[in-house]
Amino acid sequence: MLKKAFKFLGWTLFGIFTFLFLYTSLLLIASKITVNSDVVEVNEKDGIPIYILSNGVHTDIVVPIVTEVKDWRNEIQFSHTQAKDTLATFVAFGWGDKGFYLHTPEWSDLKASTALKAVFGVSSSAMHTTFFKPLKEGENCKRILVSKENYQKLVAYISESFNNPTNPEWIQGYSYGVKDAFYEAKGSYSLFYTCNTWANCALKAADQKASLWTVYDKGIFCHYQ
Repeated sequence: MLKKAFKFLGWTLFGIFTFLFLYTSLLLIASKITVNSDVVEVNEKDGIPIYILSNGVHTDIVVPIVTEVKDWRNEIQFSHTQAKDTLATFVAFGWGDKGFYLHTPEWSDLKASTALKAVFGVSSSAMHTTFFKPLKEGENCKRILVSKENYQKLVAYISESFNNPTNPEWIQGYSYGVKDAFYEAKGSYSLFYTCNTWANCALKAADQKASLWTVYDKGIFCHYQ
């Protein structure tokens, strides 16, 4: 029995290490492959500025609150934040695991049950929105000019990520600060589809440079160096 137990443990560990090796290899290769590498440059006059913004782990897509294409104030309301700052000009969208978002404000708050549900894609998701005034470009903040046509595609992608695209359901009582709010979203977080995968797919939807596939922020930013 002991021999069988060690044999089972050995094959289990071999399977885990093999999976991790293949997963990491696929991630490193796919993240470096650029899609939409032939993006046509848009001039300042005709383009709409968007940003990719990372906190070092998680990537947000940041867009103007109001353009002729979309007025986000109809869905993402200032009154849903503590600050209620109507002078903000940009709003960031970040999709992610609902349990992690709402119950893990700090890494020290992470519970094993929350992590396992997120890894195996069995939990629900949420959209985190944050209002900003003009952003400053840097290592973790890149500005992109997109055409009105491509911005419309991005708007559609973001809107369809909400549980209710036309009237997002506000999750009351949760925020990280005074200028953000959470909303119910579609889909489930997993090892193969993370917050950064969602942001990467947003860029793909807008016909902008992106990774073939990635789960981490550097897989996005390496295409904007």
